[in-house]
Amino acid sequence: MSTVAIFVAFLYAALSTHSASAFSSRNLSYGCVGYSVYELENRLKFLGYYHGPINGIFTWTVYWAVRDFQYAFGMTPTGYVNLSTKQQLIRATQAWHYVGPLPNGLEETANGQIVPDSTTGTAIHASAAATAAPSSTSVIPYAPVNGISPADIDLMAHVVYAEARGEPLSGQVGVADVILNRLKEPNKFPNSIPGIIYQPGAFQSVSNGTINEQPNTEAMEAVLDAIHGWDPVGNALYYFNPATSTSSWIWSKPEITQIGNQIFSQ
Repeated sequence: MSTVAIFVAFLYAALSTHSASAFSSRNLSYGCVGYSVYELENRLKFLGYYHGPINGIFTWTVYWAVRDFQYAFGMTPTGYVNLSTKQQLIRATQAWHYVGPLPNGLEETANGQIVPDSTTGTAIHASAAATAAPSSTSVIPYAPVNGISPADIDLMAHVVYAEARGEPLSGQVGVADVILNRLKEPNKFPNSIPGIIYQPGAFQSVSNGTINEQPNTEAMEAVLDAIHGWDPVGNALYYFNPATSTSSWIWSKPEITQIGNQIFSQ
């Protein structure tokens, strides 16, 4: 490698690290508070992924905005803001620059650093609930997401948990996508999510009663990922486990992909 190429690579790495440091060095996740989250909200809003309040509190709304951003930019959607996510976000928002008053509890020093306001001695506070360990029920949104009601989201999570627990996240998302894909085919399937799920013989978890088991957080995340547009199964309408299925009919369906123990088909 030439001396010039080495210098350019070093300069790019240095600039990327310096830019990310605008967020501070800590990683960001649900429950975090402070100016780094405030900047995160602003940058995500600039790109159109975040539509909530700019208050420096890493809520579930911020979490899903981060996942949407990561998915759109080819990253693994985790909702966790590490260095690589910060660097990608900064590269995507080079035109963004915040102008205006700082949020309550923060001030700018003479050398341009953002610190807790010396008159208050603290930055932004989060409620105790904001730092509580998440559960599947705490992830359920309070309003429809892309037209899907909270009740239907919860019902889908029950199906995903019962049908695909232990499968890779993408496989669980695939099960949720099958439900959503059937919703797009009103000539073949019922025209509502409850109708699709409770259609006789459609889902084994309904037949054996496991649909009534409480889903975990991962199942809820899989449903929300599917609703937000992640479709790892290519518009599949069916899925089955080849190790346990005895139906010749399901084997006749054109296979799209296999994830974990599930084959997804058209």
